[in-house]
Amino acid sequence: MRAKKKKQKRRWLRIVGIILLLMLIGAGIYGLKVYKSFNSAIDSMHQTTDRKKSDKRVEDVTLSKKEPFSVLLLGVDEREGDKGRSDTIIVMTVNPNNKSVKMLSIPRDTRTQIIGKGKLDKINHAYAFGGVDMAMATVENFLDIPIDYYVEINMDGFKDIVDAVGGVTVNNDYAFAFEGTRFPMGELQLNGDKALKFSRMRYQDPRGDYGRQIRQREIIQAVIDSGISISSLSKYNDIFDALSGNIKTNLTFDEMMDIQKNYRTATSNIEQMDPLTGQGTKIDSVFYILVPDEEKERIQDELKRQLEINSISKTAQAN
Repeated sequence: MRAKKKKQKRRWLRIVGIILLLMLIGAGIYGLKVYKSFNSAIDSMHQTTDRKKSDKRVEDVTLSKKEPFSVLLLGVDEREGDKGRSDTIIVMTVNPNNKSVKMLSIPRDTRTQIIGKGKLDKINHAYAFGGVDMAMATVENFLDIPIDYYVEINMDGFKDIVDAVGGVTVNNDYAFAFEGTRFPMGELQLNGDKALKFSRMRYQDPRGDYGRQIRQREIIQAVIDSGISISSLSKYNDIFDALSGNIKTNLTFDEMMDIQKNYRTATSNIEQMDPLTGQGTKIDSVFYILVPDEEKERIQDELKRQLEINSISKTAQAN
């Protein structure tokens, strides 16, 4: 039962993790009362880290100067008696100059150096070993880019967020049934439970994971549209309660206001990057995904361009 529940929570950060950030980018704050409620919600969500300054930046990013920045999105399966694991890991880079947001999913079984632990292991184990600090340091080392902020999501709470905005409307281009619910083609009204199922299905879709990504992007946009609509004004307390009860971040209230003010146009181009490719293999009876150096350099170079960080790949240096 626990394994089934864990499986149902995966792959949701693409939806949950950017709701908070993109709603800030895509909408203003409606009046003083809402502003105060939002401030209170952010206070509940805010949690600093003990990390030292990243050695990937000369100076810390300044959002008020409209500098590109990165966010590590962690979908955490919290467990009784331990920290849990970050079963979903996405790095989002936001650039207001080219008006784009790029999202990279990192497979949780990716084998890499766990920074602070001194061992090679699955990248999602970094959170279990050392919480957010170790997860940020490990992803930063793996991608060779600065990780400026994090957003940690309790995956149990996603349905609450969808329900808080009053459900979502999507246009389904592929009819299917999944976990006892039918999803015909055409416009669909989904509550939190159905939205979860709508975005999880993959194996029935001939497009595989690509088809699932299409549905996930639809859910993301639908939640944003519902969250910033005039009709949601009366629901803002429920929305903020759902967010504050299930999200932790080191972004401050002032930084979120800078994002809303300076990065709004970036949402005009939300791009899911080509996924990391690697070879699945077993080492000492444990399954890992091994990502070749050339593949890592491809991703690293693209992310550095997005963050406007000078980059010369090791392959190019060798030539």
